[in-house]
Amino acid sequence: MKFAKILIDSKMNKNTVLSWATFIMIFVGLALIALGAFRYDDVAGWGFASVGIGFFAIAWVFNALKGRV
Repeated sequence: MKFAKILIDSKMNKNTVLSWATFIMIFVGLALIALGAFRYDDVAGWGFASVGIGFFAIAWVFNALKGRV
């Protein structure tokens, strides 16, 4: 409850939210690509890597939306 109040009081605007979303999407995309490259040696690895690349594409869109929304 205290954390939510800090977030509300910190005046997070749309650009800040999109920046955090971009950072989180890049982090998850890297994690998925790493799982596909190092953990799974079969066809599932290709799936993890392709989903990670999709996360990069969505993060790119979020970054492009900053300042326009």
